[in-house]
Amino acid sequence: MDTSYRTGGVKYECLLFDMDDTLYPLSLGLNLFCRKNIQEYMLELLHIEESEVPKMCLDLYREYGTTMAGLKVLGYEFDNDEFHAYVHGRLPYEKLKPDPVLRNLLLSMPQRKIIFTNADHAHAVKVLNRLGLEDCFEGIICFETLNPPKQINCMDVPNDNHVLTDLTENGCFNSHPQILCKPSVEAFEAAIRIANVDPKKTIFFDDSVRNVESAKITGLNTVLVGHSDLVPGADHALNSIHNIKEALPEIWEIEDGNQQQKIQPPTVETMVLA
Repeated sequence: MDTSYRTGGVKYECLLFDMDDTLYPLSLGLNLFCRKNIQEYMLELLHIEESEVPKMCLDLYREYGTTMAGLKVLGYEFDNDEFHAYVHGRLPYEKLKPDPVLRNLLLSMPQRKIIFTNADHAHAVKVLNRLGLEDCFEGIICFETLNPPKQINCMDVPNDNHVLTDLTENGCFNSHPQILCKPSVEAFEAAIRIANVDPKKTIFFDDSVRNVESAKITGLNTVLVGHSDLVPGADHALNSIHNIKEALPEIWEIEDGNQQQKIQPPTVETMVLA
């Protein structure tokens, strides 16, 4: 989606959005199903002692950003695609419904809009399609973006479905010995580089306090979603992603010489259809 012609004079040039529990409410419970699937994978495929799985799953998430990243650090060997297929492939995506309110808000924003998620690309596409937001973003920074297969000729990698890729100066993917993911500051620095944005002119939206804290360290403007109270590192706090217009009207403001004008978002219904 080309928004370059619309960004002249705006205070912010890009909006980075987390996806899960940010573009849809935590109350839908997909995170609980995801955790259940991860624990079953640890038990059934990695053969970790059943009594240890729940605590280990949570401890690794807290320490490494994702349980998957922690398992890799501990030396467990498994296929990344297999893990994602097991964990996300059985989620009840039918819980996600089209969100015309959010869609209209996103389409009215003059900035570039990019998804930045720890999840795999297949999951991101399913979620965005279910929400009816698949054409609202110019690209997706996902697991495969930050953790590409090693020793791949970039000319052989298909770049469809808006997957943004990270290339070094010699044209090959960067590689990391461990899984790179939020809330690592390095992951945010990589996302900023990949998206080719100025962090001072970019807003990052996420439901995770620690992700927001790391984003702030890299110079991004930050919005904590799903919370009413500000926390260290958050410039704004929104109970719901639908409150963007009221909390950040400057997204729609443009400067015409010394005059400030406002782009009026289209009038939308205030209730999301179930």
